[in-house]
Amino acid sequence: MKPEIQNVIEFIIYSLPEDSIVKRNLENINSGKWKNKAYYQFIDSTHPNTRGSKWIFKENIVLEHPKSGTIVLDILEKDQLGGIEFIKLI
Repeated sequence: MKPEIQNVIEFIIYSLPEDSIVKRNLENINSGKWKNKAYYQFIDSTHPNTRGSKWIFKENIVLEHPKSGTIVLDILEKDQLGGIEFIKLI
């Protein structure tokens, strides 16, 4: 069963440090879509990491969600959340 994304976003906001730019960006995040059974995407990843792409990867943040287990956040340039991978759904 796929997790309720809004609950996961609230968990992420709660879990990140108070001064996190990612945390501030999440407060106004647009809805995304399920790309596959284990990955919820917020930013289009067409032509990733190329000039002009919205998807320029910066880093991963790994968190342990109490119900969803290990989740991996794809953090993009400008500290935007690109997507969330739910490891136990792989």
